[in-house]
Amino acid sequence: MLAEFLQFLFSGITVGATYALAALGFTLIYNASNVINFAQGEFIMLGGMLAVFFAQMGLPMPVVLLLAIAIPAVVGVVMEKVAIEPIKGAETVSLIIVTIGASLVIRGLIQVWLGKGTHSLPAFSGDAPLQILGATLLPQSLWVLGVTAVVVVGLWYFFNRTLTGKAMLATSFNRTAAELVGINTSWVLFMSFAMAAGLGALGGILITPITMTSYDVGIMLGLKGFVAVVVGGLGNGLGAVVGGLLVGVLEAMGAGYISSAYKDAMPFVLILLVLFFMPRGLFGGKSTDRV
Repeated sequence: MLAEFLQFLFSGITVGATYALAALGFTLIYNASNVINFAQGEFIMLGGMLAVFFAQMGLPMPVVLLLAIAIPAVVGVVMEKVAIEPIKGAETVSLIIVTIGASLVIRGLIQVWLGKGTHSLPAFSGDAPLQILGATLLPQSLWVLGVTAVVVVGLWYFFNRTLTGKAMLATSFNRTAAELVGINTSWVLFMSFAMAAGLGALGGILITPITMTSYDVGIMLGLKGFVAVVVGGLGNGLGAVVGGLLVGVLEAMGAGYISSAYKDAMPFVLILLVLFFMPRGLFGGKSTDRV
């Protein structure tokens, strides 16, 4: 019984770490611009698909990782410049529709370029599972958890100890005041989209050896990342991480103890419960009014 529980827990935490990276991407962009970017899931897909493409070309893994993170980051910046900046200040619904449109474009281009097939990457450090109290843990899961932990610590350091990070925080609190003290808020927005896209791509690369990837995986991954960020509290970085892990664990437990048929429904049940009892999420994200 304990082994079964641990197996579900390991599985949930692994996929939950990917949701956490997606949720952090949502949070970065929301804090900088009040935009909820529903193309975030496509950056996860892009990371995995590009990593597969470059690996099949025979490039060394460090180069594969670099390209598979850098290219989505550039796509994120282009998306901000082409799709978001021209309608800056528009209604929230309009901005959401634009990000959904951008996700459709990205997905369609990848479908045409790389096809509809399902792809996988070799695990970073072998496939021999680790035995822990009767449950098995894949080495790749440790990569997912370890890299996510490093990213979380790195982001904390970036926002609390660097001038650039503080400029981004200042923009998130009050854009007009930030501009008055000389912060280039347009550049902050570029950085936010690039970092969010890079985080999503990183999650996609890490999870692909476990779950495989295809051109359409971004839809559900993005939605679950959004559930995670709402559960944790929109705009709250810690909440995004906790929300991601919570969604992943709940999903795995639901699939294991109830039925795998309801696996994808679990996060949406969670979001309804949280919004009903705690409308601002577990960590009470920042409240903003658009004027």
